[in-house]
Amino acid sequence: MAITISSPLVRSPDMAVLSKILNPDVSLAVWDRSRPHTLLDGMAGLCPAHLPQGRVLVWLPDAPSALSGILAETPIAATALGRALRDDILMLVRRFAVIADTDIVDIRLDRLRHDACWKFHRDQVRLRLLATYRGPATQIVPQVQAEEALRDQQLYHGPLEEFPDGAVALFKGTQAGPVGGVVHRSPPIAGTGTVRSLLCLNLPSDTSPRLWEP
Repeated sequence: MAITISSPLVRSPDMAVLSKILNPDVSLAVWDRSRPHTLLDGMAGLCPAHLPQGRVLVWLPDAPSALSGILAETPIAATALGRALRDDILMLVRRFAVIADTDIVDIRLDRLRHDACWKFHRDQVRLRLLATYRGPATQIVPQVQAEEALRDQQLYHGPLEEFPDGAVALFKGTQAGPVGGVVHRSPPIAGTGTVRSLLCLNLPSDTSPRLWEP
């Protein structure tokens, strides 16, 4: 499938687009995959208290067991929905690891009732993958409005783009060099009753938990 390129953003319905983040001129790659209806509809129908959450720093071979441990804390662990979520996360972890050239991945699955990273910002990382399983997705600012959004914050009323349901975004952060750092924020949900489920994959860092052990 064709890959749309509008530097520093590339996006496509083809998963291969994620590897374009390795291009020095690209700071954000978005996989506009077909909406995984069964998974997203199942997550949307869950009681918020049953949404899994947890964080592990894990060697790739241990990722299936580590994720099973996170899901074991919820009633969906042994269900088709739980298996679908685990398999989807595993697929993304493995793809991220190949692109980032790492054998260890920091996996964080968040259950969010608040605005999380509500400020417009650039991530202080080299690479980060985001995928939203429930609720509104991350909002990005067009490059030409980036400095305006950083300056005005909540007073910014310029254009924003929210990733479509099921999309997967791979960011460069400021540690990737001068091209890194798409300005973005978490969508404002405080006080709305909305609960988000967000997957965040990172390289190991000083803020990572201890390495997971079976």
